Amino acid sequence: MNPIKKIYCRTFQAAFRLAMPFMPYREPEILNSVAEIKSLLEKLNVKSVLLVTDKMLRQFGATTKLETLLADANIKCVVYDETCPNPTVNNVEAARALYVKEKCEALIAFGGGSSMDCAKAVGARIAYPNKSVNQMKGLLKVLKKIPTLIAVPTTAGTGSEVTITSVITNSEIKHKYTMNSFPLIPAYAVLDPEVTLTLPPSLTATTGMDALTHAVEAYIGGSTTKETRAYALEAVKLIFENLEIAYTDGKNEVARRNMLRAAYIAGIAFSKSYVGYIHAVAHTLGGQYNVPHGLANAVLMPMVLEEYGEVVYEKLHQLAVAAGIAQENDNTEASAKKFIQAIYDMNARMNIPAGFTNIIDADIPMMAEHADAEANPLYPVPKLMDAKELEKIYYKSQL
Repeated sequence: MNPIKKIYCRTFQAAFRLAMPFMPYREPEILNSVAEIKSLLEKLNVKSVLLVTDKMLRQFGATTKLETLLADANIKCVVYDETCPNPTVNNVEAARALYVKEKCEALIAFGGGSSMDCAKAVGARIAYPNKSVNQMKGLLKVLKKIPTLIAVPTTAGTGSEVTITSVITNSEIKHKYTMNSFPLIPAYAVLDPEVTLTLPPSLTATTGMDALTHAVEAYIGGSTTKETRAYALEAVKLIFENLEIAYTDGKNEVARRNMLRAAYIAGIAFSKSYVGYIHAVAHTLGGQYNVPHGLANAVLMPMVLEEYGEVVYEKLHQLAVAAGIAQENDNTEASAKKFIQAIYDMNARMNIPAGFTNIIDADIPMMAEHADAEANPLYPVPKLMDAKELEKIYYKSQL
C-alpha cells in the first residue's frame, strides 16, 4: 500500500476510534426461550408479525413451536421463508412487500445470520420506503428507528443478534456488501439452546468458526477496548472448549449454550472493535461464488493471520493462552504460530476444507478490489494491505 493511502487509512481509523465511545451502541434485551416471545409481543401490543426464516428450517419444524404459540395467542404470524444463504436484495424486497401487504407491526428473524441480515434490511426498508438497499450500504446510512426486531439465532456463530451489521448480496452484479448502522441492532435476542440442538455438524463447525473469526479480528485490530478484549478472550476460550463437543455431540445442551454465549459476546466485541481482511475477502467469495460466510471465514482465518505476520504475534500469543494451548511465559512467536496451526487442525478435525476449488484466476483482481474498498479505510487491521496484496490470499486459498 502506498504511503499516502496508509496515512489516510490510519487517520480515518484513529478518528473513528475516538468517536466510538460516543456512538449509540446498545445491547439487545435477552430472552432465554422462544416461549417468551408470545408474552413479549402481548406486552408490546403487537398483533401481527413477519417471521423471516428459510425453507429448510421451516421444513424441519424448527419454527413450528413459535408459530403455534403465536397462533394460540391470536397473534398473526406471516412467514417469509425464501431467505438464501447469502440474502439478496430480491429477498429483502419480497419480504418487505409481504410485511406491508399484511400490515405487520414487528419482525422476528429466526435462523442463522442470513435470516437476521435479511430481516435487518427489511427493517431498514420499512424505515426508509423511498431508499433502495443499495443506497443504505456502508456506514451510518440508517438513522431512523426500524420496527421492533426479535432475533432468534439457530446457529452459534454470526452474532447478528447483537450487531449493527446486515450483509446483503446484489445478485445482479455478484457483489456482497455491508450495511452498518446502530438502529439495525435487534431490540431482543433469544438465546435458546433448544433451537440449536438439531443444527447439522457441518453448520455447527462453520458457524462456530465464524464466531471465532469475530473474536480474533476484534482482538487483533487497532480499535479494541478493555471490554472488547475481555469479551474476545472469553469467546475464544469458550469456543476452544465447546465447539468440537457441539460438533460431535449435537444434543449437548451445555456446549450449545456456551457456544451461543460465545457467539453473542464475540458479536459485541466486533461490533465495537470491528473486523478485518478475513471478513472483507470472505464477503467477496460469498458475493461472487455464493460461498457460505462461516465456511469462507473458517478457511481464510489462518491464512490471513499468516499474512499479517509478526505484527500480530503478541496478540495471538494472548489468544493462545486464552484457548488453553499456550502458557503466559511461552515464546511469543511460537505461541502465535501454535494458535494459527490450532485453527488449521480444528478445521481439519471438523471436515472443513482446506481451500476452495471454484476460485477463477480471472475473478481475483476484481474481488480483491471489492475487498480493498470494503476494508480500507474502515477496518482497523493490524497490517494494511491494498488490493494487489490481498490477491495473494485468494491464490493461497485455491485448491
